[in-house]
Amino acid sequence: MEWTGKTVLVFGTGISGIGAARLLAKLQADIVLYDGNTEIDAEKVLAKLPEGCHARVVLGELSEEVIDTLELAVLSPGVPCDLPVVNRMREGGIQIWGEVELAYRCGKGDVLAITGTNGKTTTTSLLGEIMRSCRNEVHVVGNIGFSYTEAAMEMTEKAVTVAEISSFQLETTEQFAPRVSAITNITPDHLNRHHTMAEYIRVKELIAAHQRPEDTCVLNYEDEVLREFGAKLPVNVVWFSSSRRLERGLYLEDEKIKIASEDGITELCSVHELNILGLHNYENVMTAAAMALAYGVSVEEIRPVLRSFQAVEHRIEYVTEKNGVVYYNDSKGTNPDAAIKGIQAMNRPTLLIGGGYDKNSSYEEWIRAFDGKVKYLVLIGQTREKIAEAARSCGFESIIMADSLEEAVHVCAAKAVPGDAVLLSPACASWGMFPNYEVRGRQFKELVHQLS
Repeated sequence: MEWTGKTVLVFGTGISGIGAARLLAKLQADIVLYDGNTEIDAEKVLAKLPEGCHARVVLGELSEEVIDTLELAVLSPGVPCDLPVVNRMREGGIQIWGEVELAYRCGKGDVLAITGTNGKTTTTSLLGEIMRSCRNEVHVVGNIGFSYTEAAMEMTEKAVTVAEISSFQLETTEQFAPRVSAITNITPDHLNRHHTMAEYIRVKELIAAHQRPEDTCVLNYEDEVLREFGAKLPVNVVWFSSSRRLERGLYLEDEKIKIASEDGITELCSVHELNILGLHNYENVMTAAAMALAYGVSVEEIRPVLRSFQAVEHRIEYVTEKNGVVYYNDSKGTNPDAAIKGIQAMNRPTLLIGGGYDKNSSYEEWIRAFDGKVKYLVLIGQTREKIAEAARSCGFESIIMADSLEEAVHVCAAKAVPGDAVLLSPACASWGMFPNYEVRGRQFKELVHQLS
C-alpha cells in the first residue's frame, strides 16, 4: 500500500495509539491523532512522535470536516467498534483497522498468535522464550504490553513474531493470518464490550479466519466451543487435553505431558520439572509446545526452556513469605474463570482478595470453586456487594469488606496464621481503582513487602 500523503486517523493516544502513529510516521502518512479526552496534553502527545512527521492532535469532538479528509482509521484496542463516531466514519466509507491489522500489513516474517479468555500471557511468554532459544530474530508483542506496531518497524523477512491477541484487537482484523494460531479456551468475559457470548466467541475465532490450509491452529479439546470450531476449520488442527489421552496431539497423563503422533508417544516433560503451578499452567505449556512443534521446533529444543521458565508477573506469582504466610499475586485473574484457576492452584488454606470493576460477570461458579480452601474472602471495589451476594447464595459467609487494597492486605495479614496463603485474585478488571492489572499487582507486592 502507498502511504505517502495518505491521511490516517489514529484513535487513542496510549501505547497502542502512539505505536501506530510512529509506524505511520515512518511510512510518511499524514496523521490525525484523536482522543475524546479533552484533558490530554497535545504537546506531550506530539513529543512522542518522530520530528518532522505530519501529525496533528484532535481532542473532544471529531468534526465532519476532519472525517471528510480521512482514508483510514486505526483504532486502539480500548476503542469499541460500535461507538457513534466510529459508525460515522464507517458509514462515510472510511476503512477501519486496528493496530494488529496495521502491524501485520507492514511487518515481515512469520506470526505465531495466541488468543483465549485465559492463559494468553503465560503461553505467549513461554512460546517467546522457546523461539528466542532457537531463532535469531523474535518479537514478543501485542496484549502482553509491547506494541506490535513499534516492533513492525524493525522486522526483517526472518522475523518470528509471537503475539498475544485480545478479542478487542481481533475485532478490527481483515487479513491477519498467523502461520500458527492458538485459542487456549473460551469462557464468558468482556460481555460489557461484546454484549453477547455468541459475539465474543465469533470475535475470538477470527484468529484463524484468514489462515491458509497449510497453516496450523492449536485448540483445547476440553473446551466444547473449540471442539465444535476445530471440526470445521480448513487448516491443520492440533489438539491438546488436560483430561484424556489423544490419538494425535498433546495430553496430560500420570503427571506427564505427552505428544501423540504418527511416530508413537513421546514424553515431553513431567509436571514436577516445571516452575509453574496448576492444571491451567500445564495447559499453557501444552499450547506453547504444540505451537512450537507446529512451527518446526524440535522436542530437544523445547524441553530445556520448559524446565527453566518462571511464572509470569501477576499470574499466580510468588511474592514472599512473611511470618509463615505465603503471598501470591494473581492480579491478572481479571475474570471469574481466571480466578478459578488461581484458587485451584493453591495448596494451603487461603485468604482471598477479590473484587474490582464490573464486566457483567457472574461469580457463583468462582465461589463454588473455593472447595473448602478459602478461610476469608476480602472484597474491594465496585463489585464487592455483588460478589458478597453471590457468595452468600452459595453458602459462603466468611466475607470481609475493605475500602482499599491496602486495607485488604492488612486485614489478611492480621487474620492469617502460619501455613496459610494470601492470594490476590480479583475475578474482576482493575479499572476504577487502578489504571490496569499491572499497577494493581505491583501495589499489592509493595504492600506485602512493607508488612512487618
